[in-house]
Amino acid sequence: MGGARFQRARSVDAKDARIDAILRSAREQAEARSVREVTLTDVAAGVGMHKSTMLRYFETREEIFLRLAAQQWTEWSREAAGEIAALGERRAPASIAEALASTLVARPLFCDLLANVPLNLERGVSMTAVKGFKLVALASAGSVAEAVGKAAGLDAEAAGNVVATATAMAGALWQMAAPGTALRDLYETDPELGHAVIEVAPRLTAILTALIRGA
Repeated sequence: MGGARFQRARSVDAKDARIDAILRSAREQAEARSVREVTLTDVAAGVGMHKSTMLRYFETREEIFLRLAAQQWTEWSREAAGEIAALGERRAPASIAEALASTLVARPLFCDLLANVPLNLERGVSMTAVKGFKLVALASAGSVAEAVGKAAGLDAEAAGNVVATATAMAGALWQMAAPGTALRDLYETDPELGHAVIEVAPRLTAILTALIRGA
């Protein structure tokens, strides 16, 4: 990818192709490392584009990752809502919790983004960009909450709280678990730090099971 040199987009299709290439570069690099480690220069190099040229398509680095976060919300909500709906109505809290946790943990980039969105991504873009992202995220969360409500027999507010907790905790636990990092290696090899090792899926499942059961 890095060997390509893009000319300035002259049509809507060409511009869309540039945007897709930029998002793909950001996604691949964030998946290989982490969101916080990928710079605007890294993303530009991944598509063979100068950083100043890339700013014609995205106003900031944060906007690129906020767009990826919106995509991840849409993709996750479809999968999670589908899995929960397939469980049927009045299902055991643990089954619903496991479906939420497993679909989140299966998306490491989404978990990483969930923590970064409120900390810095939303703060580095225009209010127009924030609104566009929020509308996608809220609609996606709403579709999952609807599925949770039917499966667990919860009202809209309680089901919404379950989804909000699931996504917030997934982001926080993912950062604490630090998978694939030197920190994780330290936690796993130092006997004095064994308590710091966090397995996200079972921890998240337990938290959500208790929440759904209580609701």
